[in-house]
Amino acid sequence: MAYPTSGKKMLNICILDILKKYTDCDHTMDQKDIIAKLKEDYDITVDRKSVKANLNCLVDYGYDIEYTETEREKKDGTKETLTSNWYYNHEFDDAELRMMIDSILFSKTIPAGQASQLIDKIAGLSNIYFTNKMTHVSSLPGLEHTSNKQTLFNVGMIDDAISEKKQISFVYNNYGEDKKLHPRREEPYVVNPYQMVANDGKYYLICNYDKYDNLSNYRVDKMTQVQIVDRPVKNRAEVKGMEHGLNLPKHMAEHIYMFADEPVTIVMRVRKAAISDVVDWFGRNFDVVDENIARQYEGFRETEDDVTYVRLVCSRQAMAHWAMQYGTSVEVIYPTELRAQIGEAVKEMNNKYNN
Repeated sequence: MAYPTSGKKMLNICILDILKKYTDCDHTMDQKDIIAKLKEDYDITVDRKSVKANLNCLVDYGYDIEYTETEREKKDGTKETLTSNWYYNHEFDDAELRMMIDSILFSKTIPAGQASQLIDKIAGLSNIYFTNKMTHVSSLPGLEHTSNKQTLFNVGMIDDAISEKKQISFVYNNYGEDKKLHPRREEPYVVNPYQMVANDGKYYLICNYDKYDNLSNYRVDKMTQVQIVDRPVKNRAEVKGMEHGLNLPKHMAEHIYMFADEPVTIVMRVRKAAISDVVDWFGRNFDVVDENIARQYEGFRETEDDVTYVRLVCSRQAMAHWAMQYGTSVEVIYPTELRAQIGEAVKEMNNKYNN
């Protein structure tokens, strides 16, 4: 960063920049090192006394700067305190920065250009040693990111609407054969926005239509022309599932893949080796039930040694997709309508692949 350094008026800021850029708890600097960097980066020539005075000022100003103090005896018998090993305590450690960068890197919601800019800003919160380790960021162009450059604008606009408790309107789009977004219909959608959530690398808006009493989910990266409508949102108490506020962990567990249909009780046979997959998708929002309970449900069959029964609450549409995904490890036994739906889908797949 370039500063007007005439008269050394910005010396303390230049020293602070040097500490932020070149130091951490594993990479410290002494006053002679700082003097060398001032000359190299800013063409400023100073003595140790000036550096020491400015370092002390930065500490007095409240900057999180660490150093080591040692005492030594002078020739006249008096003692003096020496300081060394100066470094800046960064707000985020490398692991925290890497987690933030990876969340952006693998987010499908943020356009590639904006993702790259955000990553550069986050990397700038650390020092050169962290930046030099960011080799995985070079793969950004090959990762899948939305082509909708309005996405971050949409997030900000929706966030404002939620804060102001106002409705929003937007055009909702789907991808066509040309891999571009096309409006699903000409008429804009008008909804009551309540919450934005991230799921599987994508942002979703949890909202409600005035004429219905249930919740709907929409991909934020598929929205264009988002506008705040000068009408108040519907009272949450009037929306099914939000009478006592939105229980987000419960809502997300019951609506994997972000399907918005009414959750139902589902019972299934699960191979014990696949319980980890159940936890990955549903958290701990399920019960392992014994055979006596499972016998109450139509579709029960005697349990094999490596199989158990799981009961949970989930969107019927979502479970149909999930059960197909883990078809060799799970078997839905209730509701019978859902079991039949999955069975028909399996038959259709069998006809496609074996005929």
